[in-house]
Amino acid sequence: MSAMPTAAADTLRFGYGETRIGTALVARSDHGVAAIFLGDDRARLRRELVEAFPTACVAEDQAALGGTVAEVVALVDAPQLGSNLPLDLRGSALELAVWEALRAIPSGETRTYGALAKTLPMAATAQEVGAACAANVLAVAIPCHRVVKADGSISGYRWGVQRKRRLINMEGVA
Repeated sequence: MSAMPTAAADTLRFGYGETRIGTALVARSDHGVAAIFLGDDRARLRRELVEAFPTACVAEDQAALGGTVAEVVALVDAPQLGSNLPLDLRGSALELAVWEALRAIPSGETRTYGALAKTLPMAATAQEVGAACAANVLAVAIPCHRVVKADGSISGYRWGVQRKRRLINMEGVA
């Protein structure tokens, strides 16, 4: 789970799986799963992958990724079960710290952006935590859906507020 630099010759192989909350695009590098995108349109998901990794060579390889895609579908469909997928995390020091803190939030619980900021090893605002959540390209594996506004309401989510609400409900958050 270490941060890997983006290399010009980076290759990401990707495939698709169908979950209870839409299509998942799963991309893997030589280091682990680099992206999990959720949506309804495969072409759009592929465009989002290319935009998120502009220097990478992306290649669809459904056959080679079958097992990884199945693990991701199982994670999205039952996020409370967690996963041991190897992740290829790419981000700034602050983003990596936020993502590590997100992974420490137990299933079935939420935190506010401000409360999460206070747990970080560096100074950060609630807004900076929100920006790190927005930069997350690993839906559910980095559970940014577990972060809510100070008043407990659900705010933005890269893959749609409705999906965030469904994921929180699937985990049994009251």
